[in-house]
Amino acid sequence: MDNNPSVDLSFTKSLRLLDSNAYKTVFDDAQIKVSSKQSLLLARLNQNSNSHIAMPRLGLVIAKKNVRLATQRNRIKRIIRESFRLRQHQLGGVDTVVLARRGLDQLDNNDLHQLFDKLWSQLQKKAAKKVQA
Repeated sequence: MDNNPSVDLSFTKSLRLLDSNAYKTVFDDAQIKVSSKQSLLLARLNQNSNSHIAMPRLGLVIAKKNVRLATQRNRIKRIIRESFRLRQHQLGGVDTVVLARRGLDQLDNNDLHQLFDKLWSQLQKKAAKKVQA
């Protein structure tokens, strides 16, 4: 983790996909896909017209069908948001939707952190290639 006090690691409203149009844009035009057995990340480079610095944004789809218990869904969302918050400055300007698959609730907290660290790294590499292209 970065110990630089000037780096803001908060998870503000500007870092979230807030409405159905934002989710629809990612679903309809997913330029980057990263997956594991338990999760799928769909992402697209964002065009943040109101800001010259492109910020990553996160949306979560943790369906009851795939993760039955509300406590498990909340735990998973909390860990995904935390891992995103710590990685946000490395991701650049991508809008990402995380979809849960069956079995995600079977992972313990440490395994979830490791899984999403790996997925964010893969996403970061693919996004860098898209930006260069």
